[in-house]
Amino acid sequence: MHNHRLLLKLLVRRIFIVFVIYQISRVLFLLFNSANFTNLDVKTFLGGALFDLSAIGFINLLFILLHLFPGNFKYRNGYQKGLKIGFFAVNLLFIATNFVDLEYYKFTGRRSSFGLITAKGMEHEIGGLIISFLQEFWYILVGFILLAILLWRVLSKPNFILPIEKLTVKVIFKQIGILILSLGVGLLMARGGWGEKPLRIVDAINYSSLGNSALVLNTPFSIMKTAGKKETLVDPKFYSETELNQIFNPVFVSNPTENPIKKNVVIFILESFGDENLHRGFTPFVDSLATQSYYFKNGFANGKVSIDAVPSTLSSIPSLMNTSIISSGYSLNKVYGLPKIMKKQGYNTSFFHGAFNGSQNFDQYCKVAGFDHYFGKNEYVGPEAFDGSWGIFDEEFMQFFNKKLTSFKQPFFSTLFTISSHNPYKVPDKYKNKFIKGNRKIQESIGYTDYSLRQFFKSAQKEPWYNNTLFVIVADHTCSEPTEKKYSTNVGKFRIPILFFDPSNPNLKGVQEKNFQQIDVLPSILDYLKIKDKVVTYGKPFSSDKNYVVYYLDNIYHLIQDDYYLAFDGQKAIGLYNFKTDELLKNNLLDKDKKRAAEMSKFIKAYMQSFNERMISDKLTTQ
Repeated sequence: MHNHRLLLKLLVRRIFIVFVIYQISRVLFLLFNSANFTNLDVKTFLGGALFDLSAIGFINLLFILLHLFPGNFKYRNGYQKGLKIGFFAVNLLFIATNFVDLEYYKFTGRRSSFGLITAKGMEHEIGGLIISFLQEFWYILVGFILLAILLWRVLSKPNFILPIEKLTVKVIFKQIGILILSLGVGLLMARGGWGEKPLRIVDAINYSSLGNSALVLNTPFSIMKTAGKKETLVDPKFYSETELNQIFNPVFVSNPTENPIKKNVVIFILESFGDENLHRGFTPFVDSLATQSYYFKNGFANGKVSIDAVPSTLSSIPSLMNTSIISSGYSLNKVYGLPKIMKKQGYNTSFFHGAFNGSQNFDQYCKVAGFDHYFGKNEYVGPEAFDGSWGIFDEEFMQFFNKKLTSFKQPFFSTLFTISSHNPYKVPDKYKNKFIKGNRKIQESIGYTDYSLRQFFKSAQKEPWYNNTLFVIVADHTCSEPTEKKYSTNVGKFRIPILFFDPSNPNLKGVQEKNFQQIDVLPSILDYLKIKDKVVTYGKPFSSDKNYVVYYLDNIYHLIQDDYYLAFDGQKAIGLYNFKTDELLKNNLLDKDKKRAAEMSKFIKAYMQSFNERMISDKLTTQ
């Protein structure tokens, strides 16, 4: 019996060592991403410990069984050596995901899910990206290797002799009792305590102030909670159908009295062009173009990753799930977005993305969305311009884009998604030191993409189709590392430039204060070009007097209406702020302005219900 207790002591020691490493990982995560977290308190770290215990308990249930299963076999030296190797390897693998998120979090704004290790939609470029990630962030690899060596040493084998003991009925029953008790403790850890339900990702908000959920969570927990699961939306049924349509109805009817304007439409989706880089010297061309355009000062993205931006911009579908729509179980839902709308009007439709074909499932989305043509890295024709890891450099691909547009029959509708301001932020050797480097690595590559855009417009101005074209420029999401505190809040981290430029219309000009986001692009184009149609859109045209913006992150719905920002957890409001006067969101007005909070909550509940119902029942079209 004494030997069995020694093994129990060894197991507890090993689990405690892993727990300590999780705490070290959280401190490192905070240090690497300090600009993204504010208003920290002890509760954040206590909650984090609870999520760590949950992950560790789940991961090590098998090892509890293997350490304490009744019998003398477990005292053999070979068995103990194998047990140590298994415990070390499995726990180290999950610890590694915490280390990956030290930097990867900057790009996604949330803890990585199971989708990270499956790399869905990134099969072609994932190898090169992993190599570039390890090269750029070599210090993380070195730190992880040192930690692995330390972990192996401190786990140790039993530093005591474990002789074979006589297995009497009494001894066996006691060993079974210790095993059952230990498994019970492990299961209690795994479910996160005695609560009514097992611990969930969404519960992290209960242990932190707004925007700090990722610090409470750990990556192994997020991966295990999303492994093998397709996100399934639930209809909250806040309102009856009649009430719902009175509060929010996504059906938009464009019924102009004039004939449609058959202008070409070209949309640029600029990789990582967060608002914080504009008017600071990094984007001289976009800055100058904004003065000649209908420019939205309060522009917002609908998501934090590139894969969210395409359906939002082109199909007016917001990203209100933890999984991007393109890679979700709803990816094949019927959509009636700009490709089909414009094709119905007689337009030639095309989508351009200089990365590997199939990257981020854009080719699949293009088929569902109804594009006539998809042009990726494989279709590129021009000077050798492969960046070595991601795709074709922006300048050459935009020149290829210009030539293809010229070859199309007018009117045409086309979208180009840039790639060069994506990690690893490569700039062609011939342009080294040409662009401002700034204090973030991305800023030099943003300067390069801005320059590439200037070169495109220089070439396009010579083409006969140029003056008969509406250009829309929108970023996919903000930069990975905020340069100012105001860009790390749940408002600031979604601010992007959006502008409409029509070289033949001098009246389409001016700085707009209205709240505007990617999903507003579709209805605005219909409205501007006088296209008669009936669509499901969660946005509104820029001519509308409505002034809302909705996005989703960390299991929280975010609503901006006029000068106010509301955070809603799916059931109730958890924060209300005047984001114009309180840029850092420090003054929660939830208890001071209950009327406004109630009105905004009513709207976001209807918006959420409408989205979930239509997504579940595949009713994103009116047909």
